Amino acid sequence: MTGPAAPPAGRLTMRAVVQDRYGEAEDVLREEQIHRPEIGDSEVLVRVHAAGVDRGVWHLMTGLAYPVRLAGYGARAPKTRVRGSDLAGVVEAVGTDVTTLHPGDAVFGYGIGSFAEYAAAPEAKLAQKPENLTFVQAAAVPVSGLTALQALRDHARVRPGQRVLVIGASGGVGTFAVQIAKAFGAEVTGVCSTAKIDLVRSIGADHVIDYQTDDALTCGDQRYDVILDTGGHRSLRQLRRALTSQGTLVLVGSETGGRWLGGMDRLLRAMALSPFVGQQLRGFMNSENAADLVVLADLIESGAVTPAVDRTYPLGEAPAAVARVRDGQARGKVVIDLERRA
Repeated sequence: MTGPAAPPAGRLTMRAVVQDRYGEAEDVLREEQIHRPEIGDSEVLVRVHAAGVDRGVWHLMTGLAYPVRLAGYGARAPKTRVRGSDLAGVVEAVGTDVTTLHPGDAVFGYGIGSFAEYAAAPEAKLAQKPENLTFVQAAAVPVSGLTALQALRDHARVRPGQRVLVIGASGGVGTFAVQIAKAFGAEVTGVCSTAKIDLVRSIGADHVIDYQTDDALTCGDQRYDVILDTGGHRSLRQLRRALTSQGTLVLVGSETGGRWLGGMDRLLRAMALSPFVGQQLRGFMNSENAADLVVLADLIESGAVTPAVDRTYPLGEAPAAVARVRDGQARGKVVIDLERRA
């Protein structure tokens, strides 16, 4: 990534990682001095201390699968130059309609372009940072934590004593899912690679299956009440065979790399089949809201959930951070630490 461009004249500026065309991180991301964002009446300006990196960053950066571009993010080039939405930081200023947050508050949640020193964020998508977390840890929570919470609570409706299988248990969503399912009283089996077994055990999984040596879906006669697939590419038939007759499958991610559907075809088939079978086959988009961030904060402050941070990078090394997530190397969450210098 080339060095920062000269700051534009006018408003106050900030360091940010920007892109002007779709492509891979090494080719399109660069650091630049740009204007600080202006905020609306219901928004706050956050001084970003740390920003989480999730798979969604890669999708918006590359414009893949192609339906991403048609969803309003830019047909030929990204409409928003700064990537990132996970953030943790301190409120710098508030809009005229903001009532729950004040300058100086330490917050975490969703912002617009968090790979920058400042980001605008809707009041409705921020909450007070858990007191027992650093800014780096808190930045790892929003996207992955809310996805795991809503998948298990709202879509799988996990209950005490149920058997839950988490495929991709060492990833961002998976590490939260293992801990949240345990907090709900489930017996949890995590699926991961050999190198990540220790991590999945350390976050509380009752059983760990190494997909490099065993097949989680054919290993013994075990049947699961809930399967959360965050990183596999198994067919619906195989997944259904590992479910109980009234079990629930929730698909989160599981991209195939296809440029047109990128794995959405499996989700569409699941939704079409679900009304005709006893099992519940579901997928969803997470809801970005402050109320569920507070639920996560409570779980974190109680000690039931702890963010698993894989590695931190300074802002100038954002391309390497995104590439690590893209390549599946992360053990938990990758975070950009804006307080860290290269």
